[in-house]
Amino acid sequence: MSTSTLAATQITSVRQRVSAEEWEVRVKLAAAYRLAALFRWTDHIYTHFSARVPGKEEHFLINAYGLLFDEISASNLVKVDIDGTIIDDPLGLGINQAGYVIHSAIHRARPDLKAVLHTHTRDGAAVSAQRDGLLPLSQHALAYYGRVSYHDYEGVALDLDEQVRLIADLGDSNIFILRNHGLLTGGVSVEHAFRELHGLERACNIQIAAQAGGNADLLYASQAAIDKVARQREAFANGDNPGIARHWDALIRQLEREGDGYKH
Repeated sequence: MSTSTLAATQITSVRQRVSAEEWEVRVKLAAAYRLAALFRWTDHIYTHFSARVPGKEEHFLINAYGLLFDEISASNLVKVDIDGTIIDDPLGLGINQAGYVIHSAIHRARPDLKAVLHTHTRDGAAVSAQRDGLLPLSQHALAYYGRVSYHDYEGVALDLDEQVRLIADLGDSNIFILRNHGLLTGGVSVEHAFRELHGLERACNIQIAAQAGGNADLLYASQAAIDKVARQREAFANGDNPGIARHWDALIRQLEREGDGYKH
């Protein structure tokens, strides 16, 4: 059966054979995929979002290899363990090796991060290709200034030995720019990781737009402003702020105007 046929097939819901907690995470992760498609953050069938399975911290959920982001649903996510063993693959499509290498490394090393989201957007990749990375050019960027870790490009992430260097470069950050590659955020929940990615993508959009007029006339935020925003952002950085839930709820209202297929 072809991938397109599989994607169109109404598969049986897995809701009855997973815990209520896992189903909730599945729905949120599927919503994150659909939102990324809505915002045009996708790179065809490539890039990956993942989330830990509650109560099974060595297992995580990730997209089936071959589905577009707007085809992802709670029931067609693949469950895999940290060592790469497929636990549940409703469509039999498997997963992308590059997604496994990056996401399993982070889930193994950083138990505090329950969700990991990675994109290859035009502006995110463009900023990743700049020597100085994310610049203090906007309010959006200042929310991340001093929090970003960077990893040098080594080729397509197919080799397990890159995981050691990936994790060393990530350190204790949850904001990661993979040079010449793209953006990655982690969070204590899907909602938190998505909020971080949403703002980071916007910061990159603004940076590329500002640079279109030439770098000589760019206006950087003052050090005083950078320091002030660093203090202000602490309320949002750990994922506990009520504003994160409000942000997510608004996103879901926006998504559901397009339909609720992600829930199935």
